[in-house]
Amino acid sequence: MVQDVLREPAKAVTFLVLDVRPGSEDTARDLLADVAGLTRAVGFRVPDDRLSCVVGIGASLWHRLYRLPVPRGLHPFRGLSGARHTAPATHGDLLFHVRARSLDLCFELVRQVMRRLAGHVNVRDEVQGFKYFDERDLLGFVDGTENPSGPDAVAAVTIGGEDPAYAGGSYVIVQKYLHDLDAWQALPVAEQERVIGRHKLSDIEIPDADKAPNSHVAVTTIVDPDGTERQIVRENMAFGSPAAAEFGTYFIGYAGTPDVIERMLHRMFVGEPPGNHDRILDFSTAVTGSLFFVPTAEFLEDPSPITSHPAASADGSLGIGSLRRSRT
Repeated sequence: MVQDVLREPAKAVTFLVLDVRPGSEDTARDLLADVAGLTRAVGFRVPDDRLSCVVGIGASLWHRLYRLPVPRGLHPFRGLSGARHTAPATHGDLLFHVRARSLDLCFELVRQVMRRLAGHVNVRDEVQGFKYFDERDLLGFVDGTENPSGPDAVAAVTIGGEDPAYAGGSYVIVQKYLHDLDAWQALPVAEQERVIGRHKLSDIEIPDADKAPNSHVAVTTIVDPDGTERQIVRENMAFGSPAAAEFGTYFIGYAGTPDVIERMLHRMFVGEPPGNHDRILDFSTAVTGSLFFVPTAEFLEDPSPITSHPAASADGSLGIGSLRRSRT
């Protein structure tokens, strides 16, 4: 069985990041083994609303839970400091990415998770995200159209023979961005389009010849020396509180190796060449940053079959569905 990384766009999401208290490892491990069953039980109430939950495990928790080799791409999130902008690294032992077509299911599943973990974890962050009109972010642009689909999406997010003990798993990086909407909305639409690299109404990408080199689209397009474009799957969601004047995008990117997302973030915050930072960062500030390993559902239920990295490769894939088209 695989965790449900790839699925149709959600209308409601809860992102939950937790730290496990010392001495509570057994409780956390037992919860991870049961999370698929909890998801089925809660989702059975309204099956058409497609409740799902993906769990990620942070580097600092791994050896506390398992006496197993560390997945080869798992390490603490590497913060970045450019000339003008910073991507902070924030701690997190566990990530729960809970999605559905209605918020009540997300709420109930998170409630059941926290009931099981009461007294054993500290909450690092909890964000409730929502679909904003026609898949737009709070900056007013469609939140991307470049996610891969079908087999390409599976290939983009799935660990394969390079780490056979954990084949079928994935990695996920999350960041919370807060937007300065007043400054953003003061820009003319044409200038907003230069920042993003797309036309606002149509979502059509600006031709390369006319695209600003520090536009978001230009900076986040990763191409290898042989011309191969590297792909990830983004599942971003809008969040905010008008009363608190908080407006943001929760970035969540899945990949078979974290290095493609890490290079993307380096290009955004430091620049290639240095100084050519992503102009969207002049209006959007990253306030969190964490990296997690996403094991298969079989591993969460019973990690005992894995004792070391075997010599032979193993194939794995992640759940396929219609994909959210997201941008940052």
